[in-house]
Amino acid sequence: MTALSALVRRDVRIALRVGGGALIGVLFFLTVVVLMPFAVGPDLALLSRLGPAILWIGALLASLLTLDRLFMADHEDGSLDLITMSRTPLELACAAKALAHWLAAGLPLIVATPALGLLLNLDMVATGAVALTLLAGTPALTFTGMIGTALAVTLHRGGLLMAVLVLPLSIPVLIFGVAASQAVIVGPMSFGAPFSILCALSLISLVIGPFAAAASLRHGLD
Repeated sequence: MTALSALVRRDVRIALRVGGGALIGVLFFLTVVVLMPFAVGPDLALLSRLGPAILWIGALLASLLTLDRLFMADHEDGSLDLITMSRTPLELACAAKALAHWLAAGLPLIVATPALGLLLNLDMVATGAVALTLLAGTPALTFTGMIGTALAVTLHRGGLLMAVLVLPLSIPVLIFGVAASQAVIVGPMSFGAPFSILCALSLISLVIGPFAAAASLRHGLD
């Protein structure tokens, strides 16, 4: 556990460092949300209906933007080989790196959601619902995205392959995240059903993601 906590702290410090990638994701999220009202126009009712979808799409794209740093930097400086050969199970190491990525790149998006909800004409209840769905769903984006990152880490220009692999896995999370948020704003669906499915997707990705990523890394680094 000491080695895993040290790995989490190391990755969080690197991500929060200038050029580490976490700030880029937050700025991209902010840019998407700020530009949408100019594109949609002055219709506040339409903007409030589209608000949850805009916030979720921004969070999804911001997560994709920073996923390539999950293993790539460690592969370039040789740290990934040391992590693979250490006595700590690679599956736990992958889970620790995904947790660090979520803390540095995913959690700030959730913290920024209440302020950005004001730009989309969302009331406090709707903004709270979106933030809650992001809190439940963004771990699934990180842990499923980790699989595509592990597959692409040893390939030259694997960023396109990563996007092709990760986007289909992220669509169910996007669907149920937006559905749960929209249920609070317009109904008639209850909030509980899509939110429960969203939590289940995060739990499934938490179990499957580290094992699939570890298997991909072993195969790619051999």
